[in-house]
Amino acid sequence: MGLIRQRPDWTREAFLAHWRDRHGPLAARAPGLVSYWQNAVVDRLQRGIDFARGPWNFDGFSQLIFDPERQAADGMLKGEFAAELIADENAFLGELHIVSVQQAVVVPVPPDARRARLMKRMSTLRRRADINEEDFRREWIVHRDLVRKMPGVAGYRQNVIHARERVKGTPCAYEELPIDGIVELWFESPATLEAAFSSPAGRTTMRHALNFLEEITAFVVEERRIV
Repeated sequence: MGLIRQRPDWTREAFLAHWRDRHGPLAARAPGLVSYWQNAVVDRLQRGIDFARGPWNFDGFSQLIFDPERQAADGMLKGEFAAELIADENAFLGELHIVSVQQAVVVPVPPDARRARLMKRMSTLRRRADINEEDFRREWIVHRDLVRKMPGVAGYRQNVIHARERVKGTPCAYEELPIDGIVELWFESPATLEAAFSSPAGRTTMRHALNFLEEITAFVVEERRIV
Protein backbone atom coordinates (compact mmCIF):
# COMPACT_ATOMS: atom_id res chain seq x y z
CA MET A 1 0.00 0.00 0.00
CA GLY A 2 1.19 3.49 -0.83
CA LEU A 3 0.41 6.38 1.53
CA ILE A 4 0.43 9.41 -0.73
CA ARG A 5 0.72 13.19 -0.53
CA GLN A 6 0.43 15.28 -3.66
CA ARG A 7 3.08 17.86 -4.51
CA PRO A 8 2.11 21.16 -2.88
CA ASP A 9 2.51 23.04 -6.15
CA TRP A 10 -0.10 20.84 -7.89
CA THR A 11 -3.84 21.46 -7.77
CA ARG A 12 -6.03 18.66 -6.51
CA GLU A 13 -7.62 18.33 -9.94
CA ALA A 14 -4.25 17.98 -11.67
CA PHE A 15 -3.03 15.49 -9.06
CA LEU A 16 -6.10 13.26 -9.36
CA ALA A 17 -6.08 13.34 -13.16
CA HIS A 18 -2.38 12.50 -13.36
CA TRP A 19 -2.66 9.71 -10.80
CA ARG A 20 -5.53 8.12 -12.72
CA ASP A 21 -4.66 8.81 -16.35
CA ARG A 22 -0.85 8.82 -16.40
CA HIS A 23 0.47 7.04 -13.32
CA GLY A 24 -2.28 4.40 -13.16
CA PRO A 25 -1.62 2.90 -16.61
CA LEU A 26 2.14 3.17 -15.99
CA ALA A 27 2.04 1.29 -12.66
CA ALA A 28 -0.33 -1.26 -14.20
CA ARG A 29 2.59 -2.47 -16.33
CA ALA A 30 4.43 -3.73 -13.24
CA PRO A 31 5.45 -7.39 -13.68
CA GLY A 32 3.31 -9.82 -11.72
CA LEU A 33 0.73 -7.23 -10.69
CA VAL A 34 -2.55 -8.98 -9.84
CA SER A 35 -4.70 -6.10 -8.55
CA TYR A 36 -4.35 -2.31 -8.28
CA TRP A 37 -6.80 0.13 -6.70
CA GLN A 38 -6.46 3.86 -6.12
CA ASN A 39 -8.26 5.52 -3.18
CA ALA A 40 -8.51 9.31 -3.49
CA VAL A 41 -9.21 11.11 -0.20
CA VAL A 42 -12.36 13.26 -0.30
CA ASP A 43 -12.61 14.27 3.37
CA ARG A 44 -10.72 13.93 6.64
CA LEU A 45 -13.54 13.99 9.19
CA GLN A 46 -13.63 11.41 11.96
CA ARG A 47 -17.34 10.79 11.22
CA GLY A 48 -19.08 8.87 13.97
CA ILE A 49 -16.12 8.44 16.30
CA ASP A 50 -14.70 10.59 19.07
CA PHE A 51 -11.08 9.46 19.03
CA ALA A 52 -7.64 11.08 18.95
CA ARG A 53 -6.50 11.75 15.40
CA GLY A 54 -2.90 11.28 14.29
CA PRO A 55 -0.72 13.70 12.31
CA TRP A 56 -1.27 12.06 8.92
CA ASN A 57 -2.79 14.14 6.14
CA PHE A 58 -2.73 11.81 3.15
CA ASP A 59 -4.28 12.64 -0.21
CA GLY A 60 -4.60 9.04 -1.33
CA PHE A 61 -3.91 5.36 -0.74
CA SER A 62 -2.79 2.92 -3.40
CA GLN A 63 -3.34 -0.83 -3.01
CA LEU A 64 -1.31 -3.28 -5.07
CA ILE A 65 -1.27 -7.06 -4.91
CA PHE A 66 1.53 -9.01 -6.59
CA ASP A 67 1.98 -12.66 -7.47
CA PRO A 68 4.03 -13.95 -4.50
CA GLU A 69 5.54 -16.74 -6.56
CA ARG A 70 7.34 -14.26 -8.80
CA GLN A 71 8.50 -11.82 -6.09
CA ALA A 72 7.31 -9.32 -8.62
CA ALA A 73 7.33 -6.28 -6.32
CA ASP A 74 11.08 -6.09 -6.98
CA GLY A 75 10.16 -4.86 -10.44
CA MET A 76 8.90 -1.62 -8.88
CA LEU A 77 12.45 -0.79 -7.71
CA LYS A 78 14.84 -2.15 -10.35
CA GLY A 79 15.35 -1.80 -14.07
CA GLU A 80 14.09 0.55 -16.78
CA PHE A 81 10.44 0.23 -15.80
CA ALA A 82 11.24 1.13 -12.18
CA ALA A 83 13.23 4.17 -13.28
CA GLU A 84 10.28 5.41 -15.37
CA LEU A 85 7.84 4.77 -12.53
CA ILE A 86 9.96 6.53 -9.91
CA ALA A 87 10.53 9.52 -12.19
CA ASP A 88 6.77 9.88 -12.58
CA GLU A 89 6.21 9.55 -8.83
CA ASN A 90 8.73 12.31 -8.21
CA ALA A 91 6.91 14.52 -10.72
CA PHE A 92 3.52 14.58 -8.99
CA LEU A 93 3.98 13.27 -5.43
CA GLY A 94 5.23 15.24 -2.47
CA GLU A 95 5.50 12.17 -0.23
CA LEU A 96 5.17 8.43 -0.76
CA HIS A 97 5.39 5.97 2.14
CA ILE A 98 5.10 2.23 1.48
CA VAL A 99 3.69 -0.39 3.85
CA SER A 100 3.40 -4.12 3.31
CA VAL A 101 0.33 -5.63 4.92
CA GLN A 102 -1.36 -8.88 5.78
CA GLN A 103 -5.04 -8.50 4.95
CA ALA A 104 -8.00 -10.11 6.71
CA VAL A 105 -11.45 -9.91 5.09
CA VAL A 106 -13.89 -9.69 7.99
CA VAL A 107 -17.06 -8.66 6.13
CA PRO A 108 -16.70 -9.44 2.39
CA VAL A 109 -16.90 -6.42 0.11
CA PRO A 110 -19.88 -6.53 -2.29
CA PRO A 111 -19.34 -7.12 -6.02
CA ASP A 112 -18.13 -4.13 -8.03
CA ALA A 113 -21.57 -3.06 -9.29
CA ARG A 114 -22.83 -2.46 -5.74
CA ARG A 115 -19.42 -1.53 -4.36
CA ALA A 116 -19.24 1.48 -6.66
CA ARG A 117 -22.32 2.97 -4.96
CA LEU A 118 -20.98 2.59 -1.42
CA MET A 119 -19.12 5.05 0.76
CA LYS A 120 -15.64 3.87 1.76
CA ARG A 121 -13.67 4.95 4.79
CA MET A 122 -10.02 4.11 5.38
CA SER A 123 -8.37 4.71 8.75
CA THR A 124 -4.80 4.42 9.94
CA LEU A 125 -4.31 3.00 13.44
CA ARG A 126 -1.58 3.55 15.99
CA ARG A 127 -1.41 1.33 19.06
CA ARG A 128 -1.10 2.65 22.59
CA ALA A 129 2.45 3.13 23.86
CA ASP A 130 1.95 0.45 26.52
CA ILE A 131 0.73 -2.12 23.96
CA ASN A 132 3.27 -4.17 22.02
CA GLU A 133 2.83 -5.40 18.46
CA GLU A 134 1.71 -8.88 19.51
CA ASP A 135 -0.92 -7.54 21.90
CA PHE A 136 -2.16 -5.09 19.25
CA ARG A 137 -2.71 -7.91 16.78
CA ARG A 138 -4.48 -10.05 19.35
CA GLU A 139 -6.82 -7.22 20.39
CA TRP A 140 -7.54 -6.34 16.78
CA ILE A 141 -8.72 -9.92 16.20
CA VAL A 142 -11.11 -9.51 19.14
CA HIS A 143 -12.21 -6.22 17.58
CA ARG A 144 -13.30 -8.01 14.39
CA ASP A 145 -16.21 -9.71 16.09
CA LEU A 146 -17.40 -6.44 17.61
CA VAL A 147 -17.44 -4.70 14.22
CA ARG A 148 -19.37 -7.63 12.72
CA LYS A 149 -22.22 -6.84 15.14
CA MET A 150 -22.49 -3.20 14.07
CA PRO A 151 -25.53 -2.49 11.86
CA GLY A 152 -25.00 -1.30 8.32
CA VAL A 153 -21.40 -2.46 7.77
CA ALA A 154 -21.33 -3.43 4.09
CA GLY A 155 -17.66 -4.41 4.01
CA TYR A 156 -14.76 -4.55 6.45
CA ARG A 157 -11.09 -5.41 5.96
CA GLN A 158 -8.17 -5.23 8.36
CA ASN A 159 -4.65 -4.65 7.04
CA VAL A 160 -1.92 -5.42 9.60
CA ILE A 161 1.35 -3.71 8.71
CA HIS A 162 4.44 -5.91 8.84
CA ALA A 163 7.00 -3.80 6.91
CA ARG A 164 7.46 -0.05 6.44
CA GLU A 165 9.31 2.29 4.10
CA ARG A 166 9.20 5.96 5.05
CA VAL A 167 11.11 6.50 1.80
CA LYS A 168 10.25 4.08 -1.00
CA GLY A 169 12.81 1.30 -1.26
CA THR A 170 14.36 1.91 2.18
CA PRO A 171 13.00 -0.16 5.08
CA CYS A 172 12.51 1.89 8.24
CA ALA A 173 11.88 1.37 11.93
CA TYR A 174 8.43 1.53 13.48
CA GLU A 175 9.26 4.87 15.09
CA GLU A 176 9.78 6.45 11.66
CA LEU A 177 6.32 5.40 10.42
CA PRO A 178 4.28 4.54 13.52
CA ILE A 179 1.19 3.06 11.90
CA ASP A 180 0.14 -0.44 12.98
CA GLY A 181 -2.83 -1.10 10.73
CA ILE A 182 -5.16 0.27 8.08
CA VAL A 183 -8.93 -0.25 8.22
CA GLU A 184 -11.22 -0.39 5.20
CA LEU A 185 -14.94 0.05 5.91
CA TRP A 186 -17.85 0.35 3.46
CA PHE A 187 -21.29 1.82 4.22
CA GLU A 188 -24.32 2.77 2.18
CA SER A 189 -24.02 6.45 3.14
CA PRO A 190 -22.60 8.86 5.74
CA ALA A 191 -25.86 8.51 7.66
CA THR A 192 -25.46 4.73 7.76
CA LEU A 193 -21.93 5.15 9.10
CA GLU A 194 -23.08 7.55 11.81
CA ALA A 195 -25.90 5.19 12.80
CA ALA A 196 -23.51 2.24 12.98
CA PHE A 197 -21.14 3.93 15.40
CA SER A 198 -23.92 5.47 17.51
CA SER A 199 -25.65 2.09 17.94
CA PRO A 200 -25.10 0.03 21.13
CA ALA A 201 -22.81 -2.30 19.17
CA GLY A 202 -20.88 0.67 17.80
CA ARG A 203 -20.38 2.18 21.23
CA THR A 204 -19.15 -1.18 22.54
CA THR A 205 -16.73 -1.40 19.63
CA MET A 206 -15.24 2.02 20.31
CA ARG A 207 -14.93 1.35 24.05
CA HIS A 208 -12.88 -1.70 23.15
CA ALA A 209 -10.73 0.41 20.80
CA LEU A 210 -9.63 2.48 23.81
CA ASN A 211 -8.05 -0.67 25.27
CA PHE A 212 -5.36 -0.88 22.60
CA LEU A 213 -5.41 2.16 20.27
CA GLU A 214 -3.85 5.60 20.71
CA GLU A 215 -4.97 7.11 17.40
CA ILE A 216 -7.51 6.53 14.65
CA THR A 217 -7.02 8.80 11.64
CA ALA A 218 -10.00 8.49 9.30
CA PHE A 219 -10.35 9.39 5.62
CA VAL A 220 -13.34 9.04 3.32
CA VAL A 221 -12.10 7.95 -0.09
CA GLU A 222 -13.32 7.42 -3.63
CA GLU A 223 -11.90 4.17 -4.94
CA ARG A 224 -11.14 3.35 -8.54
CA ARG A 225 -9.94 0.07 -9.94
CA ILE A 226 -6.96 0.20 -12.29
CA VAL A 227 -6.21 -3.54 -12.55
